[in-house]
Amino acid sequence: MNRHSLKYVLATTLLALSGIASAADAAKTPFTLPALPYATNALEPAIDAQTMEIHHGRHHKAYVDNLNAKVKEFPALASTSLEDIQRSISRYDTAVRNNAGGHYNHSLFWTLMAPVGQRDMPSPALRSRLVETFGSEEAFRTKFSEAATKLFGSGWAWLIVKDDGSLAITTTANQDNPLMDVVAERGTPVLALDVWEHAYYLHYQNKRADYIKAWWPLVNWQQVNARYDAAAIKR
Repeated sequence: MNRHSLKYVLATTLLALSGIASAADAAKTPFTLPALPYATNALEPAIDAQTMEIHHGRHHKAYVDNLNAKVKEFPALASTSLEDIQRSISRYDTAVRNNAGGHYNHSLFWTLMAPVGQRDMPSPALRSRLVETFGSEEAFRTKFSEAATKLFGSGWAWLIVKDDGSLAITTTANQDNPLMDVVAERGTPVLALDVWEHAYYLHYQNKRADYIKAWWPLVNWQQVNARYDAAAIKR
């Protein structure tokens, strides 16, 4: 074998080994931190840039890193969608429940907000169901805000579509969500609000109600409408 042939063989071997290593690394770390769909300061003044940077870049990233760390113990995680992990969360330990929930919840939460002026409004179909279920759109907002405000400790407030197609406002503690097979009231989330203190404390301190009031103008109704339509079609 001449020198050029030897170099070619070595190069192709290294390339193949690199591909194998990359595939192996991907199998070990199948979960990634999604980029924010807007700049960290895009939601100001309601949510300040520093809060967004810490919330996304540290808290959410920690959930992703911790979930990837559990793949060695639970290999099935690597080949299961994040949503399906929620639906079978009882198969896993508390660490998977907390971190898979945290990853799912935050990945959804970022998409459900948008800078003021890009938020649209509830679609006619969704508005009709809100009025039918809660009496009026304003009554829905009031009841959702009350649920989020009164939730003790850390957790989330949700608007969900239940299996029978009805709407419901529910809350979950910690990083649980309505997809999980361990929660009392299950359904497809169409709107979510994070009421952990790290979501608002830098700007609002202990005034959760002020944070919730400031959050409403950020709701990305285009995304909420799309999620409602998709949930309605599935049933």
